[in-house]
Amino acid sequence: MHKAGLNTADTAATPAPPPPLWLLAELTYKCPLHCVYCSNPLDYAAAGQELSTAEWVRVLQEGRAMGSAQLGFSGGEPLMRDDLIDLVAEGRRLGYYSNLITSGIGLTEAKIKAMKDAGLDHIQVSFQDSTKELNDFLGSTKTFELKQKVSRLVKAYDYPMVLNVVLHRLNIDHIEKILELAENLGVEYLELANSQFYGWAYLNRDHLIPTRAQLDTAERAVQRFRDRIGDRMRVYFVVPDYHAARPKACMNGWGTVFVTVTPDGTVLPCHEAKMLPGITFPNVRNDSLRTIWNDSDAFNRYRGQGWMQDPCKTCPDREKDFGGCRCQAFLLTGDATQADPVCELSPHHHVVEAAVANAELAKPMITRPLVFRLDQNSREFCKIES
Repeated sequence: MHKAGLNTADTAATPAPPPPLWLLAELTYKCPLHCVYCSNPLDYAAAGQELSTAEWVRVLQEGRAMGSAQLGFSGGEPLMRDDLIDLVAEGRRLGYYSNLITSGIGLTEAKIKAMKDAGLDHIQVSFQDSTKELNDFLGSTKTFELKQKVSRLVKAYDYPMVLNVVLHRLNIDHIEKILELAENLGVEYLELANSQFYGWAYLNRDHLIPTRAQLDTAERAVQRFRDRIGDRMRVYFVVPDYHAARPKACMNGWGTVFVTVTPDGTVLPCHEAKMLPGITFPNVRNDSLRTIWNDSDAFNRYRGQGWMQDPCKTCPDREKDFGGCRCQAFLLTGDATQADPVCELSPHHHVVEAAVANAELAKPMITRPLVFRLDQNSREFCKIES
């Protein structure tokens, strides 16, 4: 049966999609940090009332019944929910492999022990930089020493030590110190995720795009570190989209692997999709997760290839990269059906090239001051952007 929202060029019967393997529970948009690259929506303060504990329990149950196996607790800062431990326990009861994605703020020894007892499998702690000064500046809070303490507690409670550092122009030159910090903390998995430009990162893009030389230097430093440290640590270095010739397979395809439930119950194919115009994203307060995943226009809008136009429609890589990111296509072209402009085949690739060229200038053109997630200027810029 033809799915709602697909291009009518798809005349063949469309099989039911496979179940989502990963359920991301964005428990709250509240956060003690004010990061300049935050991926939360610019208008997050306009979100509706947060789901109750009972509503979240139902979401977890529905996801598991569909076949979801991985459960991520994120935000904002998920530790700001008083019921987090109860939700962790429910995730374990249902058989999920659960992961807490946290800044570490509020993660006391008592809470780590309680979450261990409740069955949490995995904790990922984020740092903003290797130095107290820049770490605390980028998050606009004094957290560096607390994050170190939390990281050691994570190790003490026998969790795999997973560290995430978002890289960008303001901290990438500290890569060797970041690697040294990870080694000193006994990190087993280190994710060096170069900033992807959505949300607050897009607002601050001119400040954050690294130069090609910075990226090359960082990649060489990471490889030297890998060669020295061997199997003691897995290091993942995610190159920023803007410096690539072809787009990433965003979310492994729209509505195929990942499902995100936002604090107010809105259900998204990825955590940025709410920005896309012309789509009414459903809510778990009105429909079951299964119905939303299988039958909603929102989740079928960009499934498969029926929505594609050239160059994606005839590209031999269309089943590998799925045309790239719909949100990035919209941000840079105003049309979510366009090829992701990071692709060198996109007719809009010049937009990305111009942004990268600006970053290469000795003094890049900056169109606005650095905007932190929660300051008064942020609210004014949000009004302008919207």
